Amino acid sequence: MQGTSASEKNYSSHRFPTIQAVVPVDDTNTQMSDNELLCHIALTRIPDIGIVTARTLLNFFGSAEKVLSADYDTLVHHADMSSKAAETLISERNRAKDTAAKELAFISQHRLRTLSILDDEYPESLRAIHDAPILLYGKGNFNFKGHLLSIVGTRTCTDRGRQLCHDFVVELSRRVPDLTIISGLAYGIDIASHRAALECGIPTIGVLAHGLDRIYPAVNRQTAVEMVINGGLLTEYPSGTEPERMNFVARNRIVAGLSSATIVIESKQRGGSLITAQLAFENGRDVFAFPGRPQDALSAGCNNLIRRNIAGLITSADDFLEATGWADKGGLQTSLETQLFAELSNEESQVMSSLRKYEDGVSVNTIVSETGMTFAEVSALLFNLELKNMVRSLPGGQYRAC
Repeated sequence: MQGTSASEKNYSSHRFPTIQAVVPVDDTNTQMSDNELLCHIALTRIPDIGIVTARTLLNFFGSAEKVLSADYDTLVHHADMSSKAAETLISERNRAKDTAAKELAFISQHRLRTLSILDDEYPESLRAIHDAPILLYGKGNFNFKGHLLSIVGTRTCTDRGRQLCHDFVVELSRRVPDLTIISGLAYGIDIASHRAALECGIPTIGVLAHGLDRIYPAVNRQTAVEMVINGGLLTEYPSGTEPERMNFVARNRIVAGLSSATIVIESKQRGGSLITAQLAFENGRDVFAFPGRPQDALSAGCNNLIRRNIAGLITSADDFLEATGWADKGGLQTSLETQLFAELSNEESQVMSSLRKYEDGVSVNTIVSETGMTFAEVSALLFNLELKNMVRSLPGGQYRAC
């Protein structure tokens, strides 16, 4: 999840379009008209018009076509643009459209998918962050429903870290049937998570820091081909964009924003995976990290995330599922839990039904109100359910179904 090195820039012979011949996926854009898509692309190519400003303009005008056809007075006095920004947009829009026309031809030729932030299919989790890309380019058979999990870590991972990542994904895939793994197609933990997902037959999405006319690093090309079949590749960058260091940092916000949870497996004291974790945390997403020995340099980042209460400590898929309840939300129950439910009394079943309405926990008083039982009755039932490992008590007198 970090930047490029000089020795790794030999990617010219590994252009992405060659994948089309291997994987004829029908993933063309179906949302926008060609002119609206052209204007979307053009809006991203106008100098000094940042992502947040572009999104504000789209929300105000309702379409990129209207943004690029607006006059100075409307832009400044109604859309609240600065005079300088409005002048830049007006002076650069025709040039930007010419550049966008070339990109539109590339999209059509290689049957890429595009998603505008105005589209219904745009991932809601990503739309929720303030600097979400206004346009995404993609290749593959992906969707953004179900449980989306980002797994990130160092590019120079150990064999232990690679095996830990593999085993975690395998176990999680067995218990969360609608799981999708997201990472950055980089060396180390990123590619390990993608390959583990492919091995399990679950979708995996790689978020790129460059255009879809290349695969970087080139050594991961075959994995990228397989991902297009079950998952895909996603980027905010048009063709011709090279994998520069600053793009990797920006890419991390998409990795974090797409998912409701992010896991860090091995990280140095500094690195892109820590940026991803911090961004996920700032956007209210769950963050977890596997701890390591204090003297291990590749555990320093994970240990620090845990120490600063940015990440929860996990050591297994069981820990993760217990913390998130994903298996329950997916409707999957272990045979033990099913057996326990069969043994519940009517009153215990009522309490469990009430608890399952509240993913983050609920007070005894709320359960009393919903079931019509007394406080003492509910308290006794909760105690019995805790003994059966079906209920967990939380700080502040709250309870949650396991």
